[in-house]
Amino acid sequence: MIATALTVVVVAATMLGTVAYGRMQARARTISEWAIGGRSLGLLVFWFLNAGEIYTTFAVLGISGYAWAHGAPATLALCSVSLAAAIGYWLTPRIWRSGRVSGLMTQADFFAHHYRSRWLGILVALVGIAALVIYVQIQITALGLVLRVTLGAVDPATAAALAAAAMLLFVFFAGLRSAAFAAGVKDVLMVLLVGGLALTVAREVGASSIADLFRRAEAMAPAAATLPGRDPAAGLGVTWLMTTAISVAVGTYIFPHMFQLCYAADAAQTLRRNAIFQPLYSLSYLFIILLGVAALVAGTRPPAGDANAVLLQLVTDRYPAWVTGLFGGTAALLALVPGSVLLLTIGTIFTRNVVLPLRPVLDERAQLLASRAAMVAFAALAAWLSVGPNQSLVTIGLTAYATIGMLAPGVYLAFLRPGVPAVALGAGLAVGYAAMLLPSPLSAWAATTGFDLGLTALLLNGATVLVLDAALRRGRAPLAVA
Repeated sequence: MIATALTVVVVAATMLGTVAYGRMQARARTISEWAIGGRSLGLLVFWFLNAGEIYTTFAVLGISGYAWAHGAPATLALCSVSLAAAIGYWLTPRIWRSGRVSGLMTQADFFAHHYRSRWLGILVALVGIAALVIYVQIQITALGLVLRVTLGAVDPATAAALAAAAMLLFVFFAGLRSAAFAAGVKDVLMVLLVGGLALTVAREVGASSIADLFRRAEAMAPAAATLPGRDPAAGLGVTWLMTTAISVAVGTYIFPHMFQLCYAADAAQTLRRNAIFQPLYSLSYLFIILLGVAALVAGTRPPAGDANAVLLQLVTDRYPAWVTGLFGGTAALLALVPGSVLLLTIGTIFTRNVVLPLRPVLDERAQLLASRAAMVAFAALAAWLSVGPNQSLVTIGLTAYATIGMLAPGVYLAFLRPGVPAVALGAGLAVGYAAMLLPSPLSAWAATTGFDLGLTALLLNGATVLVLDAALRRGRAPLAVA
């Protein structure tokens, strides 16, 4: 029953993507149609696709597991999403307009064009690919968990390989449009399922109401209701929550795939309306956190203590097999749809911003072939990275946000301070990544105070860019006449 329900959900969504491919087959033969949907996605389609890139396994499996393991620190999701929407209202229409006017298709195109620097475009492309591979790793890890918890005897390597192959199938031929159709199915199913589970979970774990559920959780783990949560040694206090929420919000629309989604919209107004209503959609995080708390009360024990599998295990333990299969299939789509868009973005960036500068004579057909080959190669890399010791999906996700957040100064300054030299941005990236990756007194200070290391490195990065920009502008200023 579980396997049947899971398979029906995934196959139905895949067939919708295939139907989309059949309808758009005549149009998806150019890199523009394949990668950004011909810049024609309307409000409804864009809504589901954008929500699909925010409402992923990081949100559902990761945050519920974080609530089970830590408690109050899981409210990070609500804080960061609201801040990101406010930033997106201002930023995304500007990204869209820049792409429409200048014919841009990738984030690296944006940097190369705005800063008139091919080497900066290549550097940004490589940074973007690295961050996206980490994010694909999240989706493959999560899909592997779905297969192992719901279906049983599937070894991690096989699960990772199946997950990568399924993601590739979603966008290999039709591109962005096929993922958009599947995203609509996935979002509707997940909202209904999460809402239904939240309304019934108190009864299923032996509580008389949701209020009683929280009382029981507080009695079992009093520290879970406040920051820093159940494990004070984890350093998830107020400073951590505030600085990490800012770091995630600043980096949300800096991801390369979010740039491509912006380029795919049909109008700036579509992006503004999406930013207005997106926080309402994200209130479902309250239900997700509730389910994590319910797993704590129920005494749920996921395989090997893996917090990422808590919600799957709770549903498997407490609900009928058909519910488990339906939830497993929907959770699989939570990984498949975003993961497929991430891989599509990687393939597009690799071809346009790494291969084309070296081989500018490639025609449209050759570019499509190169993009699809790059997708396969990087999917294999992400699958390989996902086979190893278990890490919290939230932890992996925050690493991806910190990695890509280093590009934020270049994005914001393109609109706020035109004329920043590319060399200043390159120096800022070097300083930022050194601060984030190398052991130093700064990293020790961040660990001690709870200040998010990614945001600390980003501030150093931005300061470096501004100082160098000011110095270089002063050096270019004309000499005063005596």
